[in-house]
Amino acid sequence: MVDLLIIISSVFLAAAISAAIEYYRNIVRIRKEYEKAKEAFSDIILSFSRELKHATEALKTISYKVEAASAKGDNTLKAVKDLENRLKLLEVNTKELREDREKMITRISDMEKQTRDITEAYKEVLVKVSTIEERTQKVPTLPEPGVEAVIPIKREKALAKLTQTELAVLEMLAAEGPKTAPEIKERIRLSREHTARLMKKLYEEGYLERDSSKIPFKYSVKKEMENFLKKAETEAA
Repeated sequence: MVDLLIIISSVFLAAAISAAIEYYRNIVRIRKEYEKAKEAFSDIILSFSRELKHATEALKTISYKVEAASAKGDNTLKAVKDLENRLKLLEVNTKELREDREKMITRISDMEKQTRDITEAYKEVLVKVSTIEERTQKVPTLPEPGVEAVIPIKREKALAKLTQTELAVLEMLAAEGPKTAPEIKERIRLSREHTARLMKKLYEEGYLERDSSKIPFKYSVKKEMENFLKKAETEAA
């Protein structure tokens, strides 16, 4: 009986030992698998960390590019707005220039019309002047070719009514010889109209002779008037 118990105990002990050994083996195997899994997980974590780092760096690069693009976009938008403002200003200036051009064209048209009117009036005046000169040149007799008939000098009025300018003209012609009205105008510093009236007066009152063979006429002092001037100079001396 004791032997049977010993045998049974030995069997149970052997089974327990066998179970313990198997359990230990399982624990060792599980630990190894755990270590392998741990290493694999570490590798996965490390790889994931690397990928995450790369992704983070790529994200930073993309963010920088986006910010740069945004800044460029803002600058582009600002440039577009400035360009729009300049275009608006250019349109205003162009409109003003167009209006000024139209006004200028209108003024030029008015000036051209006025010029045409003045030209026509000048032609009419020339025709009238030519008619008057033709009538003036027609005299009954001509003592010499090209020299108009001498109007008799009014002796009693020879020097009495002469102004200083008229007397200066007579003395200049007596000293320097015949001259045209434009030449006399430059010397006495009067207007063309005033000089023309003065020479006409001196001619009509008999102080001058007039050569009408050429235009402008040449005026010269009559010999009789030269004698009066010399006599006046002698008396004054």
